[in-house]
Amino acid sequence: MAYGFDNIGKVPELQKRILFTLFMLFIYRIGIHIPTPGIDSVIMAEWFDQQRGTLLGLFDMFAGGGLRSLSIFALGIMPYISASIIVQLLGMIHPTFEQLKKEGAAGRQKLTQYTRYGTVVLCLVQSYFMAFGVEQMAGPAGEPVVLMPGWGFRLTAMITMTTGTCFLMWLGEQITERGIGNGISLIIFAGIVAMLPVAVYNTVRLTRTGELPILALVVLLVFMLAVLAGIVFMETAQRRIPIQYPKQIRGRKVYGGQSTHLPLKINVSGVIPPIFASSIIVFPATIAQFFPDVAFMRAAADAMNPTSLLYNLIFVIAIIFFTYFYTAVVFNPIDVADNLKKHGGYVPGIRPGKATSEYLDRVLSRLTFVGAIYLCVVCVLPMFLIAEANVPFYFGGTSLLIVIGVSLDTMSQIESHLIARQYDGLMKSGKIKGRR
Repeated sequence: MAYGFDNIGKVPELQKRILFTLFMLFIYRIGIHIPTPGIDSVIMAEWFDQQRGTLLGLFDMFAGGGLRSLSIFALGIMPYISASIIVQLLGMIHPTFEQLKKEGAAGRQKLTQYTRYGTVVLCLVQSYFMAFGVEQMAGPAGEPVVLMPGWGFRLTAMITMTTGTCFLMWLGEQITERGIGNGISLIIFAGIVAMLPVAVYNTVRLTRTGELPILALVVLLVFMLAVLAGIVFMETAQRRIPIQYPKQIRGRKVYGGQSTHLPLKINVSGVIPPIFASSIIVFPATIAQFFPDVAFMRAAADAMNPTSLLYNLIFVIAIIFFTYFYTAVVFNPIDVADNLKKHGGYVPGIRPGKATSEYLDRVLSRLTFVGAIYLCVVCVLPMFLIAEANVPFYFGGTSLLIVIGVSLDTMSQIESHLIARQYDGLMKSGKIKGRR
């Protein structure tokens, strides 16, 4: 693979896609440092530093650090993810949305349009609550974060943050279409990676001050390496189902009769379930953090601390649900069985058609269960280590899973472009002279 990546410079189209992706991510990182009009970003950052160890740190990780200064990208890409979840759920239970899923490209375009509308609605609601909550905040000396509170600031913040998220949504779609990799996942990936140097610095600072013992730091590094190795192994592991194609006799010649396999990943859904689960849980719980003076809001914020049992229990349930949900969206055993039957393929020992689809569904259900347990272990167990060692959230299993999963997916797409380029070159150069 490393040898193949050396040839990236020889493929102009792939080079343009990579440069375009990097340029779009660079624009995203610039926007993170542009604060919402009407706030004192210095006081906001000081107030945020007092909230270390709360759910705000986790939300800020997904926002790429935009929440700390209440930037124009403070909402991040999470509203778009939440809207896409709602639309996909409606596609499974509502007849109108279900029909649109079956209409091909036109139906998908309509569903994408609904997702965008839903994103705008969620952004307006979430930005209002966030602006109202920021008005109640003050710095260490009691100085207000908002310079001129009121409806003028709230409307400005709502328009600014909604526009910022819509711009991020557009950036993600442009990266997916004209760049390399999944745009939405890469935006989250870029936000986490950009915050890693700050997390490393804070960890070193804690070690120097004695808050984090050297032994605990060594254990943390060993644990992170073990988690990293486990993630790479599970993300690349497959269950290969043998597929046999029968021999075909045409005249005096025999064709076909080849054996191949159908690769099923143990974790078919990839990093999507943790992202979906976080987007559903994090923001409602984060809203409560902005209203510490309200009794039931304060109780809800304390109960939904990332290291609390209630939060992790809900997180595990959400991960398991979205693992099965997204697997059902991306892999349909009935369609796969029909395609195999149409082309004459079959699983040895299994009758084509319905029996094959039931067999694939049974195998996929077992793999999905293993994948869901693996995601839960990776995303939840490191949180307790973080709580004990008092290190930032960026070293958690969810962030490591997203970084490694997105990296593997992007590398796989780059490798696919290189392989396609090699085949194109072979077809152009490998001309066979015919007989005269």
